[in-house]
Amino acid sequence: MFRDLIRKNKKLSCEECKNLLRNEKRGVLCVQGDNGYPYGMPMNHFYDEKSGKIYFHCGKVGHRLDSINRDNKVSFCVYDKGFSNEGEWALNVKSVVVFGKIQIIEETEKIISICEKLSYKFTSDKDYIDNEIKNYADKTLVLELTPEHICGKIVKES
Repeated sequence: MFRDLIRKNKKLSCEECKNLLRNEKRGVLCVQGDNGYPYGMPMNHFYDEKSGKIYFHCGKVGHRLDSINRDNKVSFCVYDKGFSNEGEWALNVKSVVVFGKIQIIEETEKIISICEKLSYKFTSDKDYIDNEIKNYADKTLVLELTPEHICGKIVKES
C-alpha cells in the first residue's frame, strides 16, 4: 500500500525515525484541503513512544479541521537542522514522513495531559505551562495521529 524507498542506502532505521519524532519540535502536517489541493501547515507535536501516536494541539475551527472531518488520512513530515561534513558546503538532512489517520480528541483531561507534555518540549517553566492550560484548554483540541507507515531518510544537498 505504501511505497518503498528507492534509494535504500539513504533509509533511516526505525530508532533513528523515532529519535527525530521525539526530539524535533516541529513538522509539517498535510491534509486533503479544499478542492483537492493538499494543505500543509507547520505544527508542534508530541510523539508518545508508548503508544506510537503523534499528538498536535489546535483551535476548534478552521481549514485543518474541516479537511480532517472530510478525510482523516494525513501525512506528517519532520526534519532536523542538518549538518555539514568538514570542508563541504552540502547540508545532510534527516527526515521522517509518517502516513496515517488522525482523529480529534475533545476530552478535557486528555487535552491537558497532551498539552503539558508538548509544552515541556519548549519550556520547563511549570507556572507558564499551568497558566496557558488554565486559560486555553477549553479552547483547544488535540489531534491524535495513528501511524500506518513511517519512513525516514538522510539526504545530502549536492
